Amino acid sequence: MDGMPRPHLPYLQRQTARGKIVWYVRKGDGPRTRIRGEYGSEGFMAAYRAAVAGIEAPAPAKPSTSSLKWLIGQYKNSTAWASLAPATRRQRENIFLHVEKSAGDKPYKAISRKTIVDGRERRKDTPAQARNFLDAMRGLFRWARDAEHVENDPTVGVKNPPKPKGEGFAAWNETDVAKYRKAWPLGTRERVWMEELLNTGLRRGDAVQLGRQHLRRIRVARENGDIIEVRAFVVKTEKSQYETEVVIPLSPAFEQAIEAGPCGDLVYIVGEQGKPLTKESFGNMFREACNTAGVKKSAHGLRKLAATRLANAGSTVAELESALGWHGGAMASHYTKTADRARLAISAHAKLRGTGDEHPIPSHRKARPLTSKKT
Repeated sequence: MDGMPRPHLPYLQRQTARGKIVWYVRKGDGPRTRIRGEYGSEGFMAAYRAAVAGIEAPAPAKPSTSSLKWLIGQYKNSTAWASLAPATRRQRENIFLHVEKSAGDKPYKAISRKTIVDGRERRKDTPAQARNFLDAMRGLFRWARDAEHVENDPTVGVKNPPKPKGEGFAAWNETDVAKYRKAWPLGTRERVWMEELLNTGLRRGDAVQLGRQHLRRIRVARENGDIIEVRAFVVKTEKSQYETEVVIPLSPAFEQAIEAGPCGDLVYIVGEQGKPLTKESFGNMFREACNTAGVKKSAHGLRKLAATRLANAGSTVAELESALGWHGGAMASHYTKTADRARLAISAHAKLRGTGDEHPIPSHRKARPLTSKKT
């Protein structure tokens, strides 16, 4: 839609509001009439013709109570839907939009396991989209079964496509941080972005909401019993439905960055006009800033470096989970085991010193050739 040329339909105007395209009909200096629906669709054109004629637009036909579109509408009015994170709802809204377009009139009770599998297979070239599709349909039919709209859940037993091999988002390293800092000095919003992500370890969705209102003075007891006071951010994470709380001490590097700014009134991360960003917009803008700095990596890769730093400093699994909002031990154990292996390997090689079994001289340090006297 964004790349679509201005339409030639008389009196139809297009505007962009909050990143979304909005259509209006306006004759001369008269009032504007909002045209809803997907551009070019039957409902859109009917509303356009009515607005041009100056009559009330026909009410959109209500979906049949047996249709998949109706079921999706009921799900969106449920507490199950309301309990989802805003980002998850936005993602599933887009998925359901495509589902309704292709099969909205189909009876929801006719949706079978094969239907779900076929939907997954149509998205096989993009495994992430296939997994998101399955997650959306699972949420829909689990709710439908609990609400007694269906007896059986057609998503049961449908497997996710295999995840691509590899470590996922590439982790940053200290060289990347140095390159980024050189490209974006203190006093740029791009520097604030990076310092916040690195020194808090927050995900994008939490990072774009962080502000001065989260900064507290906290009294904590040391192991020796001394009471100290620290300045720290107290944040409830989006991924946990705002139930898991993390406490993040304010680091000198981040404090220096936010003092230099620019920052917003309620959030540290802002765009060009000093306004807050959605996590999606921020992710795209941060990637552009990384590319400019010659660091072809993402925001999530900085979270990995933050975890690596904590693990290398000797943090336990419990400490990592508290700092980064993890549960279950799996993610924290991955980082602590990696750090422990490095420490143990260095310790093991150190024990060779003085035993006569030290490592040979590196190739770049050539030993002097042996010489012998003629006899």
